Amino acid sequence: MTTDSTRRAFAALTAPRVTAELGERSVLCLPLGSVEQHGPHLPLDTDTVIAEHFAHCLAGHVLGMHDLWVGPAVPYGLSPEHARTPGTLTLDLHLYATLITTLVTEYIRSTCVQSVLLINGHGGNRGVLEAAVHQLRHSHGVTICALHPAALAVGRVPVNSELPEVHAGVLETALMLALDPDRVRLDLLPNESFPDPGQRRTIGRLALDRGVTWPWTSDDPALSTGGVIGGDPRKATPEVGRQLLSAALDASTHVLDRIVTATSPRTSETLRRQHAPHI
Repeated sequence: MTTDSTRRAFAALTAPRVTAELGERSVLCLPLGSVEQHGPHLPLDTDTVIAEHFAHCLAGHVLGMHDLWVGPAVPYGLSPEHARTPGTLTLDLHLYATLITTLVTEYIRSTCVQSVLLINGHGGNRGVLEAAVHQLRHSHGVTICALHPAALAVGRVPVNSELPEVHAGVLETALMLALDPDRVRLDLLPNESFPDPGQRRTIGRLALDRGVTWPWTSDDPALSTGGVIGGDPRKATPEVGRQLLSAALDASTHVLDRIVTATSPRTSETLRRQHAPHI
């Protein structure tokens, strides 16, 4: 991670520097992750690591074009599909929606930013975020969208996977090998044949069918092997991970262009009243 990218950490600022550094055209990035099982080889916070690292990489990637600031990651999400597995923590649906809308509201209140980019590392958060961005746009007039780095990379880089990539397979393992390799434990994967090719149909029917939503679980042996829903993680490489990261960064540039174009500056008087000290 570059020094310039690290400097874009919102929480590292002092209070006076918030007003000095962030302007109406700044974009606040909020990484969103989860604490949940990721097979026998990846850490529980895999989604948070991917979201947070990607946010900082993106800030450095567009430096000079866009003014991105990265807020502290939200490490908890909606993970009922993994709740039967040790170590998984999942928030209540209402609580999570309230948490995200409250955080965005507070960033808008306490800064001059009018643009927020939710960088989501966990697929289970997606449904709530799709509703939340509409609500926040309607209630606060903020320019906001949710960006899903792993989904952005799919199809742009060849991934050597026998099955569709849903969870803890080749794709996520490759990203973690590129971002935090010391925490990837491929040696803990089972030695037997992995995964089961017969799972392809079930994955398509339960997890990927856009015509129907099923409450699937990752402990279903017809769907996953040891919590992995996808190809053999041992086929993942750091190089593929770097390619996936690069592809997602490039694909995000037009998103930021649209955010900045869609943002309408508030009047200086409105900003002055909002940030004037209370006496």
